[in-house]
Amino acid sequence: MRNLMDITDLSVFELQSMMTLADDISSNPQRYGDALKGKKLATLFFEPSTRTRLSFEAAMYELGGNCLGFSEPKNSSVSKGESIADTSKVISQYADIIAMRHPLEGAPLVAAQNASVPVINAGDGGHCHPTQTLADLYTIYRKKGKIKNLTVGVCGDLKFGRTVHSLLAALSRYDGIHVVLISPKELELPEYVMKQIPKAFGMTFEKDESLEHAISKLDILYMTRVQKERFHTEADYERLKDCYILNAEKMGFAKKDLVVLHPLPRVNEIDPEIDSDPRACYFEQVLCGKYMRMALILTLLSPEFFNASDCNRGSMVRLFSTAKLQNDAESELERSRLYCKNPSCITSTEIGLQNGFVLKEASQKEPRCPYCDAKLQ
Repeated sequence: MRNLMDITDLSVFELQSMMTLADDISSNPQRYGDALKGKKLATLFFEPSTRTRLSFEAAMYELGGNCLGFSEPKNSSVSKGESIADTSKVISQYADIIAMRHPLEGAPLVAAQNASVPVINAGDGGHCHPTQTLADLYTIYRKKGKIKNLTVGVCGDLKFGRTVHSLLAALSRYDGIHVVLISPKELELPEYVMKQIPKAFGMTFEKDESLEHAISKLDILYMTRVQKERFHTEADYERLKDCYILNAEKMGFAKKDLVVLHPLPRVNEIDPEIDSDPRACYFEQVLCGKYMRMALILTLLSPEFFNASDCNRGSMVRLFSTAKLQNDAESELERSRLYCKNPSCITSTEIGLQNGFVLKEASQKEPRCPYCDAKLQ
């Protein structure tokens, strides 16, 4: 059984295979209309969502399956104090696959560790959003015909933007990617994200606080909103919410073949006047998300469909493996107990995860929480 927690759980070969499958699904939808007949997807959304939840549900219905689930935690037994572990064990008895969104980082990983069916991370706090990255990559591939030798600007909330974190992790494995980080200092990309990006393929970075200055050099512009729900104070949000607004004047400095993406929803960071510009691809990006989620669900439940697009399954048999750390005192190598101090991590609330961690390998220099990637203390 396989889960998708992070975009790097998929190899570059697998990503290309899924994009090829998505192409085939979009061109030959009738071929897949009964592919998952009798299968059920559970959408467990503990946080508001329009595109991601409906995209998963549309994907499952178009594959011939059915859906069940909830869109608010108050409609589940979590409101009565049930743990994520127990919820996932229960839902496993009703569904063949689970898609979970949760405001606490690492919650889908807890579900994956306890469910008896595949679990897909549909967004966990400010941590990861791998299926949005599938949509992003496929849109870039369709518009540019490649995912290499590109200058990509990511603009806005790079600190809490889980879509940005996942996208950069994915792009880091392609050749010739140069990233321009466009944000105020308060919303800069976290240091731990930078440290986790592989160096093997030579991704390069530069910082620029000016969108007007940076836009002329970009092949891809990935806009993000400043996320009110991630701020601890209203004052900080109000001060930063209007820091970057893309309008026709700024687009006048951009390349004619620029691709403008946005994970949506937008607030005011892209002026609606841009929607009619052929370089605005964020609504096509939504459609690409549906096709890639169809490909992902097929991959997890019926991997034989890779044959439909003549794809070699390659490393699809590789299983997702968690944890360089283990929780509780079972390890013979226990030296000291470490704790995750991130208040947005699932370890702050989930029963059984509040006792800290012990190192499984004494050589680990900077141990990080396996649920949220924060440095353990």
